[in-house]
Amino acid sequence: MKIVLASASPRRREILTLAGLAPDEIIPSDADETVLDGLTPAETVMMLAKRKGESVKPRAGEDAVVISSDTVVALGNEILGKPADRADAFRMLRLLSGKKHHVYTGVYITRGGRETLFYNATEVEFYALTDGEIESYLDTGEPFDKAGAYGIQGRGCFLVKRIDGDFFSVMGLPAAEVYRAVSAINNE
Repeated sequence: MKIVLASASPRRREILTLAGLAPDEIIPSDADETVLDGLTPAETVMMLAKRKGESVKPRAGEDAVVISSDTVVALGNEILGKPADRADAFRMLRLLSGKKHHVYTGVYITRGGRETLFYNATEVEFYALTDGEIESYLDTGEPFDKAGAYGIQGRGCFLVKRIDGDFFSVMGLPAAEVYRAVSAINNE
């Protein structure tokens, strides 16, 4: 079984490998990531995950299992994507400080004519952060390519008071659900 990851994310590649699904090929998606107004965070990540997978599928080969995903951080219904710059990252971290928010990861898996689409939502609570803590974290450079301006698997772990849900989903791919979905799609 050939597995194609439709993402350049090293975190997603690492998660798949940990789950015993090491990708045979990485084909980053060139899909339009414009978000439609009025969608919930769950609808947004599923729509984007499917777009990404469908854009890669023709290049992957008919029998390949294509796995694509998208992750957003949401405070209520406000979606916090990747920060545009340092000021935007500071704004996001200030918004999240001392609060609970949700991380949504949408996953699209396809092989031949079969497909599955789902999302995972995990609640994350931040400690109350000082401006100095935020600035120190921004100085690491870590927040700038991550939804919500933090990475739980890196230095951003000190921001997090607790999580309720799937740790790997917060990193960008719910490992156990993906493993089971790939097994199911292969046995159809």
